[in-house]
Amino acid sequence: SWTENRAVWNKGAHGVLTQIKDIESELPFEIRGFSCDNGSEFLNYHLLRYLTDSPQKPVKFTRSRPYKKNDNAHVEQKNWSHVRQLFGYDRFSDPRLVDLINDLYKNEWSRYNNFFCPTLKLQSKHRVKSKYVKTYESPKTPYQRLILSEAISSEAKQKLTETFLAL
Repeated sequence: SWTENRAVWNKGAHGVLTQIKDIESELPFEIRGFSCDNGSEFLNYHLLRYLTDSPQKPVKFTRSRPYKKNDNAHVEQKNWSHVRQLFGYDRFSDPRLVDLINDLYKNEWSRYNNFFCPTLKLQSKHRVKSKYVKTYESPKTPYQRLILSEAISSEAKQKLTETFLAL
């Protein structure tokens, strides 16, 4: 559930790659997979090369799943909760706003969403006659989920806890 956002002025490969690197430096864990929609800002050789040719640990680069046309709906849902609720639907016409938007994303919005906004995770889903019955875990913030995870190091957990206590 951990979410990091960045704004880019156009769909250029250089700008997108710069912001992906910035996001990667802010994450409390390593990126193991990168899934994107079919936009040219993500489907380019610069980003593919950066993610898959890493000498430390290559990242699995995928597009939406075959024959799953509703995959993009999950991305659009994040657009609503993490972009549209904050900035609205208007297009920005001044490139000077990009740095201000990224400052807000990085220093306030990301911390608010990741440390204080709980999310639900689907635990199970089964069909009973013609209806699906869904069971959810108790709501937790992305921070709480990372602290409970065994996938990140104790040093990363300590740093996250220090950040949370400072907030």
